[in-house]
Amino acid sequence: MARSTRTGVALALLCLFILGAMPVLANARPAGSDGLAFAVWLTFWQLLASLPLFLIELKGKRRQRNADDAPRTGMWGAGTIALATGAMFGLSTYMYVIAAAKARPVSMVIALQAYPLFAILWEALFLGRRKSPAELFFTAVMIAALVYLTTGGTFRIADVSWWSAFALGIPLLWSIAHILLRQMLVTTPVTPNQITVSRLIISGATLLLLHLVFGKSGALVDGFADAAFQKAAFIMGLAYYLELILWFHAMRHIDVSVASSVTVPAPAVTMLIAVTVLGQAVQGYQIVAMAVIALSMYGLLLAGKRSTPAAGEN
Repeated sequence: MARSTRTGVALALLCLFILGAMPVLANARPAGSDGLAFAVWLTFWQLLASLPLFLIELKGKRRQRNADDAPRTGMWGAGTIALATGAMFGLSTYMYVIAAAKARPVSMVIALQAYPLFAILWEALFLGRRKSPAELFFTAVMIAALVYLTTGGTFRIADVSWWSAFALGIPLLWSIAHILLRQMLVTTPVTPNQITVSRLIISGATLLLLHLVFGKSGALVDGFADAAFQKAAFIMGLAYYLELILWFHAMRHIDVSVASSVTVPAPAVTMLIAVTVLGQAVQGYQIVAMAVIALSMYGLLLAGKRSTPAAGEN
């Protein structure tokens, strides 16, 4: 397939708007409804949305060809990664729903921008990738901005918003899972959609287990019978899946760094929706934190690109 920068940027822009809307959609469930049940149902709808492409792949015998070509060694390791990452994504989905309600969409979506910080940490610790002084500088600025956000603009530990701090756990889990999944993508012939389907099955099973242990009795059935609840879960699940698929397809046309730079303003989209649609007030410290984090992310992307050796260099 021919690469098209225009197509890649257009797909990344769609991701931007979906990412900006998702914190609001996650908080659209009826007041008083169970967050864990909502996470289970949105995962169900997300899985359902992923099945058509999965069945098309089956019909094209891609799955059989992958099974024939796949090396038999390392498959147990791939299965372990699938189970671990599926559980992480299941837990992070529940945390996403809770953080959207407790930290509020704007603070939560800004906290999600901590993802590259955790990715840098794991890459340094486990992959031995050393960062340039410029990358370390922008990382430090992002950390300061996140402290500013979680303390409500005061930098005082006593003023920490623990729900905003809780939201930081979501990109923490994402970063670990994505590093593990990348290893699977480069060492096995599975497709992104196959990984997505397996991840959703395991995530759903994890959430069901959590619901059996910690959930409210009858919450799943109540959610099934509530049309407004199901509508919110369906829209959120569909949006989540579409964002994943659009992102994967954008990667076929443009570099990850380019796509990431397009999606950096997602918090601004969330702010716009919160103000114009929901009538929520946006605080000055949230705007400052968002601006500093966005500039730092652009700085990280630029510094990372400069520190990467050009093709053919040693």
